[in-house]
Amino acid sequence: MTTHESAAHKTAAADRFAVTDLANAYADALDRRDWAALDDVFTEDVAADYNGQHVINGRRTVVGMIRGYLDACGPTQHLLGNHRVTVDGDRAELTVKMRVHHIGAGRHAALTYECFGWYHANAVRTAHGWRLATWRQEVTAELGTRDLFVVD
Repeated sequence: MTTHESAAHKTAAADRFAVTDLANAYADALDRRDWAALDDVFTEDVAADYNGQHVINGRRTVVGMIRGYLDACGPTQHLLGNHRVTVDGDRAELTVKMRVHHIGAGRHAALTYECFGWYHANAVRTAHGWRLATWRQEVTAELGTRDLFVVD
């Protein structure tokens, strides 16, 4: 491997790790309710599709929708695995398996909701690093009840 090939390989690997980290940062931000952290995950004009139920545009709108659910429930855990990243210059595609567990709060404390499936995304390299320009959730199975998201 030449020096140029080695440098290109290191850059490609760093790009894949950076895109993978976006998904992990998303999950961490949601579980910690660190909404400001999503500024470093999504582009300002992100296009999001949450299993066809919420098809929305703009980081502020996406974060507001997420908060509408998670601010009403107790602890959550967004587990991600099997990250698949393909980088092409300043663009990348990401697919990652997800398993998300929610526990109710208040009068819903005994309720749980869990979903399984995939997140699919397109990322772009910006002046501030990689950001997700599209984000799509594909739920393949659900357990429990969505009633825990109802605000008391």
